[in-house]
Amino acid sequence: MTMVKHEVKQGIRSLAIWTAAIAFLLAVCVFMFPEMKGEMEGVGDMFSSMGSFTEAFGMDRINFGTLTGFYAVECGNILGLGGAFFAALSAVSILAKEEKEHTAEFLFTHPVRRSRIVTEKLCAVILQIVLMNLLVFAVSIASVAAIGEEIPWKEIVLLHLAYFLLQIEIAGICFGISAFLKRGSLGAGLGIAAVLYFLNLIANISETAEFLKYITPFGYAEGADIVTNGRLEEGLVLLGMLYGIIGIAAAFSWYCRKDIH
Repeated sequence: MTMVKHEVKQGIRSLAIWTAAIAFLLAVCVFMFPEMKGEMEGVGDMFSSMGSFTEAFGMDRINFGTLTGFYAVECGNILGLGGAFFAALSAVSILAKEEKEHTAEFLFTHPVRRSRIVTEKLCAVILQIVLMNLLVFAVSIASVAAIGEEIPWKEIVLLHLAYFLLQIEIAGICFGISAFLKRGSLGAGLGIAAVLYFLNLIANISETAEFLKYITPFGYAEGADIVTNGRLEEGLVLLGMLYGIIGIAAAFSWYCRKDIH
């Protein structure tokens, strides 16, 4: 567990900044709801007539006048994009940095198997994602309680669970990519997360592009669908976890036998 502690300690600043930023923005959105609640019905009618824009964000399927509807769109986008970027950045360079920072020669002189190194680095990534989500969830619940609204436990738990699974999937994919990189690339991680987000928007707009839901994790983390159906799409979740597992398996397979310079 030495390496897990080391990696978490190295990433603690990034973890703190991303957690604080996401939690702060979520709290701001929640505190805005009481002031906007009375105007939400009119806003919802306006959004319902905006065609493709409304469909892209699922605003044609939920009621903005309710906390769950407001939370699913406004807070969901913050947590979805912010969490995806954090997961991607945490995972995409964690293996590659040993060559980039020239620490590989020190690390691999120790009597430690490469498989253990990969395992502990993966555990460090997952631990940071878990910590971020727990803290953000706590702030979210506290914010809803502070404005005097009844906490919709089922919907909020499902939304946060969906975005947690999304982050794990993206982290698994980026972790696999990290094993193939020599210099690390934060841009690659951010690019993957952004592309997956926009693929979901395209899938929402065009019926002929609905197959993209089977590619992007944002397909099962669609706030409007979760609030409307009251559950996650099990098939899409399982497929997403499979993508993440494939990425992790690729990392183990390649990193344990690659020529480390």
